Amino acid sequence: MASTARMTRSPQAFPTSARAPATTPFRSAEEAWLWTMAALVARRDGARVRAGVGRVKRPCEPDDVVKCLDTLYRRRRIDLVHARILRIWGERQAAPSPGFASERGDWRLWREALERLEWLLRVKGIVA
Repeated sequence: MASTARMTRSPQAFPTSARAPATTPFRSAEEAWLWTMAALVARRDGARVRAGVGRVKRPCEPDDVVKCLDTLYRRRRIDLVHARILRIWGERQAAPSPGFASERGDWRLWREALERLEWLLRVKGIVA
C-alpha cells in the first residue's frame, strides 16, 4: 500500500503547459461584440474560427458572447430590435453615431443593449 505522502503531489509535479493559458479579457462589451461579429462573419464566409490561435488569447469563444445575448433576450432584458441593431452595426464593425440624425435611434438601442450585455460579460470574466 502506498503511503499518503507519495499519493499527494506538490505543485511542481504538474507541468506548466497543463495550466490554463493566460487570456486577455475585453475592455468593454462593445469591443467583445465587434470581435464576436467579426468572427461570426468570418465563419459565415468559410473560415474556421478556433480558440487560442489569434494574436490575443480571449477568455471565450464567439458563441459564448452570443449565448449571453440570448440570455438577456430570454430574460426580457433586450428585445429583438436590440439584437437586430447589434447585428447590423456589428457586421459593419462600427457603432452608430448619435451625431447623425438617421443613426440616433440605432445609437440609443445600441447603447441600451451593450450596457445590459456588459454586466453579464463582466460576471463571466469576458470583460475586465
